[in-house]
Amino acid sequence: MSQTVKIMSALVIRAMVDEVIVPRYRARGYEPDFVWNPTVALMKSINEDGARADAIVAINWALDELAQKGLIDPSTLRPVAQASVGLAVRRGVPRPDISTGDKLRQVLLDTPSLCYSRAGASGIYFEKLIDRLGIGDAIRAKATVIPVGLTGEKAASGEVDLAIQQVSELMAVKGIDFVGPFPDELQATTDFSAAVFADSAHRAGAAAFIDILLTPEARQAYIRTGLEPLFS
Repeated sequence: MSQTVKIMSALVIRAMVDEVIVPRYRARGYEPDFVWNPTVALMKSINEDGARADAIVAINWALDELAQKGLIDPSTLRPVAQASVGLAVRRGVPRPDISTGDKLRQVLLDTPSLCYSRAGASGIYFEKLIDRLGIGDAIRAKATVIPVGLTGEKAASGEVDLAIQQVSELMAVKGIDFVGPFPDELQATTDFSAAVFADSAHRAGAAAFIDILLTPEARQAYIRTGLEPLFS
């Protein structure tokens, strides 16, 4: 009988987990019980609601905070991948040119509607970016802002014209076309790591999950889904 291991994870690795990670994990005798949410939402549930798991994948700042509180075992901390921010449209729709900062700014101004996530790292960055570009009010007036989840689903359904999120999170959604990452001058990257909770009841299973995240097969899957592996 498989042992169930609870895993909290940011959405950033969602695109490749079912295909690459889960089959290998089950082959070792474990059944993952995932809690998928942006890092900010995961931290809220941990800090305010007392939620716990066996393993966690999240932005580095969050794991540093959990280590300082004694909630994760720092000896288990492993770098996983780096994410960047990008843009997608509904499948079959002409893809806009966002190759430069000026072109991206104009695309954002010209689009009738767009979506970003309030709690995700990409949405938090995007809020600051549009203010920096001097278009904050115009963009917010036509934006659909979701609390958590995958913004690409709003584009796939036709509810919005553009979806903004981490590249790998956009690639996790069917029915959309990935346009590309933000140009270098407007890009923001975020590093994600994994660790075992200090009070995990299934430490071996949590460690096995992290091991599989760092395999050569996982490395190739990160690259395919728009992530930069942080391990060799």
